[in-house]
Amino acid sequence: MDIASLVGVILALGLILGSIALGSAPFSAFIDLPSFLVVIGGAVAAALICFPMKNMVGSPMVAMKVFLNKAPDLQSLIKQIVELAETARRDGLLALESKIADVDHPLVKSGLQMAVDGSTPEGVEEVLRTEVSAIAIRHKDGKAVMDQLGRFAPAYGMIGTLMGLIMMLSNMSDPSSIGAGMAVALITTLYGAIVANVFFSPFAEKLGLISRQEMVSMEIAIRGVLAIQSGESPRAIEQKLRTYLPPKQRDSE
Repeated sequence: MDIASLVGVILALGLILGSIALGSAPFSAFIDLPSFLVVIGGAVAAALICFPMKNMVGSPMVAMKVFLNKAPDLQSLIKQIVELAETARRDGLLALESKIADVDHPLVKSGLQMAVDGSTPEGVEEVLRTEVSAIAIRHKDGKAVMDQLGRFAPAYGMIGTLMGLIMMLSNMSDPSSIGAGMAVALITTLYGAIVANVFFSPFAEKLGLISRQEMVSMEIAIRGVLAIQSGESPRAIEQKLRTYLPPKQRDSE
């Protein structure tokens, strides 16, 4: 569970609801189902035009990664690669075949398996980087859906407001209803801003952060596998890979 994401959403909604509670208007004044449908339905409909159906169907699962994700443990990954390098240096590259089943990182596992099977370093690197590119494209597609929803929600909030103003101005026979009509018209803009800035846009940014973290762990895995295959010393491999860590973590061990 990503505590920061959960706390952020709860805090944002809590501040908004708390401000409403402290204000003079009743809470019911901020509830309007047609406005909500215009914002959410319109944003989703526009996104359906932009993306294939499978991307939209999978977007709820992608959004859940904002709350259910675990940052890669880079220090443990480097430690495991160094241990594998020590085995390869001591017993030879083929000795790693019995260790592959215990490897956690999928790229390290597949890279070592190819190396043990006799693939060239160039071939190993090409396959691993192709896999990383494919993963990056999937991450980009998932983030793009959230980005577009974050752009469309305020736009449809404005569309709903314009619709409400048109309906209000078309019936000016009762001046006392103008204030209430204006309030309802503005609710769609409020909904669009809340949905975009509490959910969609922050979700997109968090998905981008998660992707960048995974890309770093994959780069460490690729460089580690290639270094093991080329016969570099475990100490040199460790020093090389620890450059990917923040300065404070490099000195922690």
